[in-house]
Amino acid sequence: MDSRTVITIGREFGSGGHEVGTKLAERLGIKCYDKELLTMAAKQSGLCEELFASQDERPTNSFLYSLVMDTYSLGYTSSYSDMPINHKIFLAQFDAIKKLAEKESCVVVGRCADYALEDNPFAVSVWIKADLPKRIERIKRMYDLSENKAADLIQKTDKRRASYYNYYSSKKWGEAKSYDLCIDTGEIGIDGAIEVILKFIELKEKFNSIDGSHGI
Repeated sequence: MDSRTVITIGREFGSGGHEVGTKLAERLGIKCYDKELLTMAAKQSGLCEELFASQDERPTNSFLYSLVMDTYSLGYTSSYSDMPINHKIFLAQFDAIKKLAEKESCVVVGRCADYALEDNPFAVSVWIKADLPKRIERIKRMYDLSENKAADLIQKTDKRRASYYNYYSSKKWGEAKSYDLCIDTGEIGIDGAIEVILKFIELKEKFNSIDGSHGI
């Protein structure tokens, strides 16, 4: 691995994206950030951490709701003071992700990280997917749900994540051209996905060292 590598992971619910991220980070000897970003962004911005949990990967859908929630955002910095709460939360996370990638190698799951780091030459953006039946089986097993309830949870979670990503980024959630690498865990499994990502990073670094186009 090069001096610094940052892997961002976008994922369909039930595809195992979080597991890919945590195991990949273990293989590389670096940290994986998922919900940990909420605490980090709250500390850096001065916003209440509870607000980050309530707004986590959720799209804006009510300007009035944002204004009401502003009442509870105690101690936020003046740079965010004139924005609706959902925008404050997004920008705080956006800033936290960029600062994190500047100082260490890491894996970041979700939260438009690929968009935040699209100009970072060390970043590799990955999309993790799987066919719906395989995702339903995984969610049934993980949460002890019926098939119908698992399917409903998948549909709602994917819809929420897609709305959040499409609202805040200039790209489309799940569209191949939005990512460097797209992997189907339903076809090659979690461990297979990790091997593909590691090989991609190796080839990318080898190519860039020869091409020199990215200065790494």
